[in-house]
Amino acid sequence: MKDEISLIPLVILDVQDAIDRPNWDGKNNPGYLAVIQRLLGLWRSNGWPVLHVKHDEQAPASSYYVHGPWNGIKKEVAPIQGEPVITKQENCAFIGTELDAVLTSMRVKRLVLTGVVVHNSIDATVRAGKALGYRIILPSDATTAVPVVGAHGECWDATTVQALTLAILGDEYADVMSSDELLAQLSLTPVAITRA
Repeated sequence: MKDEISLIPLVILDVQDAIDRPNWDGKNNPGYLAVIQRLLGLWRSNGWPVLHVKHDEQAPASSYYVHGPWNGIKKEVAPIQGEPVITKQENCAFIGTELDAVLTSMRVKRLVLTGVVVHNSIDATVRAGKALGYRIILPSDATTAVPVVGAHGECWDATTVQALTLAILGDEYADVMSSDELLAQLSLTPVAITRA
């Protein structure tokens, strides 16, 4: 059964002031936030559902610490009245949260997922969502990565990390496409989004 576009929520994950702290330096795709804003504007202008997921870390040393000064959702994508905010304490947005219940109450099995970072909370959420039976559309330019350092000191730059993560997720777990491809499908196919 094809979902109505108007019932496919836009989920914005972990886009909080914390992501600009020094421990997240080296991010690639600096335009990711503008892409999310563009999608958010479209969803809001059409009255489509928007969900925000906010990470409330319990460890005081974390930049996402629940009582810390950087925990707030970035003003560029801050929720407005009527847009639910789901809080999480794990990397995955489905673990210990109301996300699955909210999506179930909306009677949807598809969603557009944006946010940070692609090889951490985005990856964990996509994999869990797939296991729960959701079809997740992942705009490749609406997320970002940071460099990864291995146990023996080897380092992978953020662009490589993002490209590899998207390749893995797109092979089995998500419908990966650019935001332009997504918007083209919204324009051309007003009742369904297909895999690019």
